[in-house]
Amino acid sequence: MKLFGVLGNPVSHSLSPVMHNAAFKALGMDCEYHAFRVSTENLEKALNGASALGFGGLNLTIPLKEKALDIVKPTELAKQIGAVNTVDFKAGMVGHNTDGIGAKMALSHAGIVIRGKNVLLLGAGGAARAIAFQLAKDGANVTIANRAIERAEVLARDVIKVGKANASGFDGLYELINNSDILINSTSVGMHPKISETLVTSDMMHKDLAVFDIVYNPQNTMLLREAKKAGATTIDGVMMLVFQGAEAFRIWTGKTPPVDVMEKAVREKLA
Repeated sequence: MKLFGVLGNPVSHSLSPVMHNAAFKALGMDCEYHAFRVSTENLEKALNGASALGFGGLNLTIPLKEKALDIVKPTELAKQIGAVNTVDFKAGMVGHNTDGIGAKMALSHAGIVIRGKNVLLLGAGGAARAIAFQLAKDGANVTIANRAIERAEVLARDVIKVGKANASGFDGLYELINNSDILINSTSVGMHPKISETLVTSDMMHKDLAVFDIVYNPQNTMLLREAKKAGATTIDGVMMLVFQGAEAFRIWTGKTPPVDVMEKAVREKLA
């Protein structure tokens, strides 16, 4: 049996075990995926131990993603993003970041074209970094809006090395949204338990807008409910979670991940 897992602290809330174990079962693979609580100071020991034990691969979550950069051999993209969320042991200890690919695939799955589109990204944290780098590389014009504009400016300066990016505060959101094709919330606003919160309401949106909320608990956030009122296209956070997991699965196993099975497992668990 081949073991896989997710390391984090806390980690008991992770949906990765249910998602990956459903995928292994669907493909008839003799593999299991578990969650392991690991502190930042023990990360190097945990990674070396997993490698020595013959693990097939690991995911990393908060607060380990940045620390891993100093331990593994990061890909160029992971280096640019400044975080590792997937570790592959086939050729040493290679660190990938699949968060941006997860966002890209979630948009593509919904039929949204990225190249040449104006993307308004709310937030400038870790998830925003991954999404901004990926979409800018894919030819989008990314505007990063953050309450503290300084953080948005720092991120935009980094992203501009790979594509088009600029920064904004939350002032003038209406005008920014009016000029956008895709709106992405990468903040925790609207996440359980504060499910009645949203940064954007229906009167600020237009019907040609695609609205993507990376929050997946609840699945139907206040932002997405407001977007539906405006007649906009909506994409929920489950899809990014599933597609980033699917990319990790592909990296580890070389097999085509059963995305539908993984999505079903996550949605059933959340329900």
